[in-house]
Amino acid sequence: MACMSRRVRKLKAAGKSRWFGKAILGLLAFVIIGLCVGYGMIRSYLHSDSFRKLLSAAASKAGKLEGEFSPFHWEGLATKADSFEGTGDDLISSIRADDLQAEIGLSGLKRGAWEIRSSSLRRLEINLEPKKRKQEPLFGENPKIISEKTTKSSSWLPQKAELISLDIQEMILKASLDQGPIIANGMSLRVESAGASDSYRGEITGGVMKLPFRFLPEIRLDRLKLRYQDHVAFLTNSQIQAWDEGLIEASGEWDAKSREFFLEGDANDLKCENLLNPDWAKRLTGNVKSSFLIHNRFGEVKANGKLTIQQGSLTALPVLDALAAYADTHRFRQLILTELYTDWNWEKNETRLSNLVLASEGLIRLEGQLTIRGEQIDGTFRIGLARAALTTIPGAEAHVFSAGERGLLWAPLHITGTLNDPKEDLTDRLLAAAGMRMIEQLPETGEKVIQLTQSVLGDSAAKTAEQGVKVIEEGSKVVKDAAEIFNTILGGDESGENPKKKEP
Repeated sequence: MACMSRRVRKLKAAGKSRWFGKAILGLLAFVIIGLCVGYGMIRSYLHSDSFRKLLSAAASKAGKLEGEFSPFHWEGLATKADSFEGTGDDLISSIRADDLQAEIGLSGLKRGAWEIRSSSLRRLEINLEPKKRKQEPLFGENPKIISEKTTKSSSWLPQKAELISLDIQEMILKASLDQGPIIANGMSLRVESAGASDSYRGEITGGVMKLPFRFLPEIRLDRLKLRYQDHVAFLTNSQIQAWDEGLIEASGEWDAKSREFFLEGDANDLKCENLLNPDWAKRLTGNVKSSFLIHNRFGEVKANGKLTIQQGSLTALPVLDALAAYADTHRFRQLILTELYTDWNWEKNETRLSNLVLASEGLIRLEGQLTIRGEQIDGTFRIGLARAALTTIPGAEAHVFSAGERGLLWAPLHITGTLNDPKEDLTDRLLAAAGMRMIEQLPETGEKVIQLTQSVLGDSAAKTAEQGVKVIEEGSKVVKDAAEIFNTILGGDESGENPKKKEP
């Protein structure tokens, strides 16, 4: 009996085990069937036009546009589209993307989002209108998690999408400014999630930028590193080349809500010949570097910095030859500039140069400030010259210049007029000083004048007048030559005419 009881219990246990196994297998089969059905429903939805409209609405909302993807072509969870086109009335006026590819990730379903993975574009063209000012942020409330209800259905399928990564092979940006268009093309862009729900990091490599300012060259973009978080875009590092050897490095940020921005950095290894007009490029040489800060935090775009020219020289000016002759030295034929720098500020079409210094040690020094408002100029300076440069100018040392620091003779200088027609007040003072000096010398030379008069009593009055005129002309020539020194320093050319207007 005991043996029979054990056999019965074993049979019952085996039956329970077989039943449990069948239950597990049935549950697994149900799960598999459920997954297959769910995958089929997901796949069916992804391949439907509703999903295309969802992504079209999401992309449109991200850029504050009205746009749409062309029909999708699917291979499993991978899709392709020929294009996306959109137009807007905010900062972005139009956009077109060509040859789109992407993979849809399902791991975000538990978060209620479609993951857009390994997405790429062959070409992206964006047209901007920076003059449009709206207080709303450029992007939607969350540029990373963007959503748009396509129906009022309570479907369990997600109605938002997350962009995980994006590669753009060629990007073109066009912006319309009052001064003309800005065009940047040939750029490649890589964007990927930075971890946080609203954070991205990106990198732009290559490309060129053309600006609407004739004095600026085509700018070559080496590398720009970007980050976006909480509606703020950060330029963390950038390297840009200009002209032959110029290098510009900058960093900054832009708030998409307030539209405020700032950009700061340094420009190095520029040449004077790159920045000056052809005439002055032959005369002034040197290496230019400047710091800069550009911002619009007070409603208007402003910029400032400090500019320095190193290893500078000033040559090919007739006045330098004249100075060399007056001082009996070759040092004036080519001025080796020991200092040339200025602080600069730009605001509302007004440029202010302050703390400006141009100097060749022991020969000449110019200090002061200059304001340029459109075409109008207004400058206040102190000019210092070596004593040797003034010895042949009657009355200059006694009535215009005075001894001062650095062993130079100093005089005030005021410049007005326009860029094309500058005026200075030094020449009139030099002429007046020369006249005063001649008057001062009359008592000393009175006896000589009487003797000269007696010696020419037999000559005609016309001949006597002619001799006097020649003496006056010779004295006037000395004063005019001296005045040319200051004219040239202030921008005059060898003909004594106004300098050519420098291109803006």
